[in-house]
Amino acid sequence: MRGPILVAAAALAIAPAAWAQERPADLTELPPVPTDYTPARTAWGDWDFSATYQIEFMNAGRILFQRPREYGNRVWVTDEEHARRLAAAERSDANYSPEGQGINYPGSQGLAEWIRTSPFGKRTSLLVSPADGQLPPLTAEGQRKFEAGRTGWVPGQEYDWVTDFDTWDRCITRGFPASIFPNRYNNGIRVWQAPGYIVIQMEMLGLRIIPIGSAPEWPAQVEQWMGHSRARWEGKTLVIETTNIQSGDAVSRDPNGRSAAPVQVTMIGGAPFNTIPMSDKTRIVERLTMTGPITLMHELIYSDPETFTQPWTTRIEWVRDDGYQFYEYACHEGNDAIRGYITSSRAKRRDLAAGVIEPDPEDDRSRFITVFDRDPGVAPPPAPPAASEGSGEQ
Repeated sequence: MRGPILVAAAALAIAPAAWAQERPADLTELPPVPTDYTPARTAWGDWDFSATYQIEFMNAGRILFQRPREYGNRVWVTDEEHARRLAAAERSDANYSPEGQGINYPGSQGLAEWIRTSPFGKRTSLLVSPADGQLPPLTAEGQRKFEAGRTGWVPGQEYDWVTDFDTWDRCITRGFPASIFPNRYNNGIRVWQAPGYIVIQMEMLGLRIIPIGSAPEWPAQVEQWMGHSRARWEGKTLVIETTNIQSGDAVSRDPNGRSAAPVQVTMIGGAPFNTIPMSDKTRIVERLTMTGPITLMHELIYSDPETFTQPWTTRIEWVRDDGYQFYEYACHEGNDAIRGYITSSRAKRRDLAAGVIEPDPEDDRSRFITVFDRDPGVAPPPAPPAASEGSGEQ
């Protein structure tokens, strides 16, 4: 839940420029993550990353997961595009109600200050590789399973059992790595540390307890939703390798054979349908680096050779905000939606067969076929030509 973000935004404004990854002259260039900032250490000597962070600014600012095609291979926006994005952020901040006039935090959300001062406010997407900022093509088998998958987001699908829904429909999990990416709400991340461990809690349905050092591998047949993660320090960067993620697809009728999609429709600029499969060859490498007093850069490399034709990489800024509050995400308890979808789907088919109702003119799930989020930095489409005088058009 978004709490008082103003403190974080104000700190961004005064952060020393040496810690920032400034936009290069070549807008297609992605410089390495800066490592010149030195964080404090814990009592046992590890670098201290413990804090509450939020990744809401990317959601609220509509910096998309996959890059709008208008940007091409550019990692960074131009000054003109940044000005449009900043103007949209200022309008967003102005929509927040003063205390006593609504439920929102009083005053600004802090989005405009972040867009104005953080170099990340000039990024074109969260996905940085492949070069076009798009997910790479699926393999033939990956494409087959993607097209045959069943979830609550697939047009034309009817519902008969829980295996017609994905794990997030059912309030089980968003899975990994989807849980670590910005969603449409609940974008908090909390980090704890103890000797030999780091714990990463996502605000929505996700908790990872990760050993640091020489932890043993798991047997291949042992899997879990967040996988088996093992961490190590490389200088001031924490490197986390994850395997043994719940494998499967959205095709199986066996609940134990279904996986969570690595990229999902509810991510800003994500992927449609939540039907991308995940094989048991999936391997994820994360690199976490403090780049300033309140900024942590999270880089993730995803590899699944049975599903994608090449690996892909994201780079995301976590903003420290110790005023951000977590509340229980009690999604599964009292979740009658699945039963409702199944019973209404059966009733609809029964009434269609009896001629009692007419088919729907269109399936409202069709809007999920393409990315429907718009980055305000992208130039608006030209207005349609006005009708000429005397044309007779009304």
